[in-house]
Formats: sequence, C-alpha cells, structure tokens
Amino acid sequence: MKIEYVPKKFSEGSLRIINLAEEICTDYAAQGFDLTLRQLYYQFVARGHIPNKDTEYKRLGSIINDARLAGLVDWDHIVDRTRNLRTLGHWDDPADIIGSAVNSFRTDKWATQPVRIEVWIEKDALVGVLDATCPGLDVPYFSCRGYTSQSEIWGAAQRLNKYLWAGQDVLIIHLGDHDPSGIDMSRDIKDRLRMFTRKDGINRQLNHLGDLVRKGEVPYSNVDPEGFKAAYPPLLAEYTKNWGHLEIRRIALNMDQVEAYDPPPNPAKLTDSRANDYIENYGDESWELDALDPATLSALITNEVEGARDQEAWDTATEEEEKGRGLLRLASRRWGEVTTLLEEEAS
Repeated sequence: MKIEYVPKKFSEGSLRIINLAEEICTDYAAQGFDLTLRQLYYQFVARGHIPNKDTEYKRLGSIINDARLAGLVDWDHIVDRTRNLRTLGHWDDPADIIGSAVNSFRTDKWATQPVRIEVWIEKDALVGVLDATCPGLDVPYFSCRGYTSQSEIWGAAQRLNKYLWAGQDVLIIHLGDHDPSGIDMSRDIKDRLRMFTRKDGINRQLNHLGDLVRKGEVPYSNVDPEGFKAAYPPLLAEYTKNWGHLEIRRIALNMDQVEAYDPPPNPAKLTDSRANDYIENYGDESWELDALDPATLSALITNEVEGARDQEAWDTATEEEEKGRGLLRLASRRWGEVTTLLEEEAS
C-alpha cells in the first residue's frame, strides 16, 4: 500500500528512480516476490540505470526511503528480513482453527523418497526467495548468515544422520556469493557436516558391535575401540552397506551463471584471507548472489529439487495428504455437529 506520511517534492532525476523502482517491484510482486533494498539496487545496476558503487546504493536507499514516506512507493514492496516480530496465533472459535489447519496439515511426503533435501542460503536478505519457493516444494530451508555456526552444523548432523542411517540419501542445496568467503562456505559446510556425520556413524557402529558382544552374538575382544572396529570389517561392512549418501551441492552463484546472466561485478575483497586463491582461480572480480533475478534463483532451486525426487511416489503421497485435508475441511464445515457429538459423549 502507498500512504503519504511526509509530503515531499522530488527532482526529475529522483522521480525517474522512484518510477523505475515501482515498475521493478510491481513486476516482482506479480510473480510472488518482494525485494530487499539490496536486491532492488542490483536490479537497477543490472539494467544499466545506475553504476555499481556504494555511493549509488546509499543514494538509492535515501530516495526510496523518502518516496515511501511520501506515498510514492508501496510499503509492501521493500522488506527487511533481519528484523521480525514473533507472536502467537489467535482464533475466534475452534471451527476457525480447524479450517486453518486444512492448509497446515501435511504428511511427510519425503518419507517415501530416496533422498531428503534441505536448502541452505548464505544470507538473511535472500530468505524471501526461499519463502516464495521452498514451502511449495515442501523442503526445509534456512539462512546460514555467513559461515554456519558450530551449533547449527552439529545440530544438522544429528538431524540428517537419522535419514542416513535409515538408508535415505541427503542432499544439501547451498547458495552463496561468488567471492572468496562465499565460495569457501560451501567447502566449510561439506567438511564439517561430513566430520560430524562420519564420527557419529563410527560411534554408532561401535555401540552396535558392543551390543552384539553383550548379547553373545560375536566373541568378546578387549582391544581398544579402533582395534575392535578393525577386527570385524565384514560385520561393519554388512551393517553400514545400506546407509545413505550425504551430498552438499552448490547451485549458485557459480561461474557458469556469472557468464550466463552477467551480474554486475564487485572488486574481490583483498583483505579476505582467501583472496589469493580466489583471484588465482577466478580473477579480481566477485559477484553477490543478490544480483541474480529472484525468479532465476527460484527456478534453480525448483529444478534441483524436482529433478532429485521420485515423482510417482510424490504424487501418491500427495493424494494421501489431500485425503487428510478433506476430512479437516468436512470437520470445519460441520463443526456444529462435531461439537454436539463431543458434548453427548462427554455427558
């Protein structure tokens, strides 16, 4: 919505920027996307309206801020994804929450899939792209906010190991900037996730072997744990052969996409400790993920997820889920009868 709070007269140049911003934002709103100021800035740069400079970013931010207060830019078009109010939902009567539960009711359709998928993105500012994409695919997602914290990586390993040990593969889809740190973040996620899942897997194997010893199914050995593990390679191989495979797949921003979409470059950060290796491999320019069109990012994620899942199993699970939603719809529409029945049973 557009609301005038602070009237202001703008120069011809500022009005041109404001009109372009509204045009870009309206186009993306029609596709189901809102934009951060940073994303809007890159759309201006990519379309050749302004140069890629920090001063231009600050100037755009100032103009858009004044334009929103003056009622010239829709407040819903520009979002801040880093500051949000948390609150609880409230309802007028039980029938309302039953009706609302129709769209909230979901079965675990991934339980019948050969793979479990999660989408991880480098920065909070782009979570809006995932908000518009991942729920429709029913895939978990989160913002790493740079290098993922040790607590989150360890917690992810505990979560993902349940799938791996049950025989499902796990695919982590990662999206990050194409700069020294952004490239290294994909490597870091892979290294630490594999360290935790493998070590936990070895401990699980050893615990399992210990259980077999206590049950008398294998002979007792008083060697150290590593020796104990090595003493029964056939048993370990049999025990672990059906475990799933963990893959971390970086789908953006990659060099082929830089070449295909030609996003505006930034100088590589020379103060980054990883700059030398980066420059040796990619040159002295870097690119932010924000510079890619939101619809392009959404399509990359969608194609990756849909290409990895078993569509026949997905369709079957979706049909079962819809049956459950149908029961909730019926209960909501006939809540008066449900209430009468429950009251009769309670009396």
